[in-house]
Amino acid sequence: MPTGHTLCHCIVCRDIEELDPRIQSTVDVVQQHGWQVTMVPVGRDEAPGWAYTIGLWHSHRIPELAMFGLDVRMMQTLLNDLGKRAVEGQRLEAGQIRHDIASVPVVLKAVDYRWYKAFFGTAINFYRKPPFPVLQVVWPDRDGVLPWQPGGESLLSHQPRLDVLPDEHPAGVWTQNL
Repeated sequence: MPTGHTLCHCIVCRDIEELDPRIQSTVDVVQQHGWQVTMVPVGRDEAPGWAYTIGLWHSHRIPELAMFGLDVRMMQTLLNDLGKRAVEGQRLEAGQIRHDIASVPVVLKAVDYRWYKAFFGTAINFYRKPPFPVLQVVWPDRDGVLPWQPGGESLLSHQPRLDVLPDEHPAGVWTQNL
């Protein structure tokens, strides 16, 4: 995507100078590689870590991706792989089941923008004007059960359900500081 795109309010397209060094680093990676994966090893109140992309929307008009509760390096690898496949032409859509990026099927869920401030601060600083689309990559338990299925409730301590409104999410580590 060329810079100066009228629909984009990000710091690259608006040619903002004198950036915070952390954001400048993100800008540099996005300009060089098309996106970056931001890793958050341990969340507030000992929540499991998470990872998310920044730049897929800017560079390719592909939704950003987020994943929770696994080793952050593993999530970085999975998100980079999924991003690469999307850039090569594989569509990413909410509700899609993917069998090609992990040893288990994962489901893509649209993230409600009311969660953005809690989890995607660097992306908000990059884009400057949410909402930008984000898909959560949700993984099942060992029995193939997903968090919204009967028996999958225990997964909510590892990965939130960002497709539901924060007020409707079961109370726990992900909702304590909202």
